[in-house]
Amino acid sequence: MNPLPNHRPKKLKLGKLEAEILDIVFSLGVATAREIYERIMTDPERELTYSSVATILDRLTKKGWLVSDTTNHQHSWQPLISREEAQILQVHEELQKFLEVGNPDIVAAFADHLDEATCEQINAIAKLVEAARKAREDSK
Repeated sequence: MNPLPNHRPKKLKLGKLEAEILDIVFSLGVATAREIYERIMTDPERELTYSSVATILDRLTKKGWLVSDTTNHQHSWQPLISREEAQILQVHEELQKFLEVGNPDIVAAFADHLDEATCEQINAIAKLVEAARKAREDSK
């Protein structure tokens, strides 16, 4: 079972362009603003300035998603967590929001409309949760 990553960005919520740029950085591993800008501009319908890309990279750095590095007079960015860890954090956040409703009837009504494959996935998740809980208790 994948635990929550140790590093957690300050803000998980991303705008559309932020998410797109972060996805490019995940794909490249390490990227410059120029590389990201050129990737986005392969779509002739796009209207975006280079400075907008640099601004978004700066914003993602402040939000705790990226770290910047200046080596040989070239500014580059890389993610502080992996794409998989980002997905884990975002799903965890959404699940927490769902459970905050706090009304078991609402959660049960939702569960009542799941198909068989989804129910099997939930049962598998429940087993993993139980194993994690047991491991935590055994380590105390």
